Amino acid sequence: MTYRSVSVLTLVRGRQVHLDHLIAGLHAQARMPDELVVAFMQDVAPRVPPDCPFPIRLVQIEGDALPLAKARNHAADLAEGEILAFLDVDCIPDRNFVKRAIEAVDQLPDGVFLPEVRYLPGNPDGWLDHTQRAPDVTKLEWAGKRHPAKPDLSMCATKAIQDFGEIWGLAFILTGKTWDSAGGMDERYVGYGAEETDFGRRLERAGAELYWLGGTVCYHQHHTINKPPLQHFESIVRNATLFHDCWHEWCMDYWLDDFARRGLIERDADKLTVIRHPTASEIAKTTQGPEIRFS
Repeated sequence: MTYRSVSVLTLVRGRQVHLDHLIAGLHAQARMPDELVVAFMQDVAPRVPPDCPFPIRLVQIEGDALPLAKARNHAADLAEGEILAFLDVDCIPDRNFVKRAIEAVDQLPDGVFLPEVRYLPGNPDGWLDHTQRAPDVTKLEWAGKRHPAKPDLSMCATKAIQDFGEIWGLAFILTGKTWDSAGGMDERYVGYGAEETDFGRRLERAGAELYWLGGTVCYHQHHTINKPPLQHFESIVRNATLFHDCWHEWCMDYWLDDFARRGLIERDADKLTVIRHPTASEIAKTTQGPEIRFS
């Protein structure tokens, strides 16, 4: 079998504990990644262990307003692996993540793969075992819940996806060649929302194939969410408008429809108009409790 090198890539702003857990998950892999690339969007580099069995490479991304597309592009530029495995910093990969990435690319080299994600509740004690160097697999398997809108992949190796709108930044795997064929992500998207949906359209245009990936699970660590994310109102409106200008359709309809019901925007097939901005009180009321796992 041909050796395939794998770069895992993640983005960081704060969330040091989440990064610690992600690194612990990689430390416990059945097949180690060849490197971890961390693009950090903050003034100070995150803390990483000095004795990892794989290299950790850090790159700082400047910009106050969450330059997510720019950060992923820079991480991909720095990565040396044939396979790029993007993981959000709040994900803990199970031990088969890297192994299944390689197996999937061996089978379907032009594929883009979305592994199963299960969501964890808040846990002040964390999700590591007694060594504090590896995830507690029993706790993760007991606590993780699949998103109700996503398929059960427990009996599935790969499953074709027709709608490229399914792609999301939380966890996806592809070769550097496929990444390059789409031209990376559009850095005009700044802040929350739409950059990954736009990237899905770019992948589809480039002739890539999209698949669900079974045989591995990424566990999403809990963090406070807002439903809807009114704290990101400006970037959602701006990025949705940019997406419409590019692709002549809207994305993030579920949030835009909610904004319209609240009297914040008006929208038709061709135009979005801001009526007013949400107040601090309105934003505070959308904050969800620790029992809420899904946005």
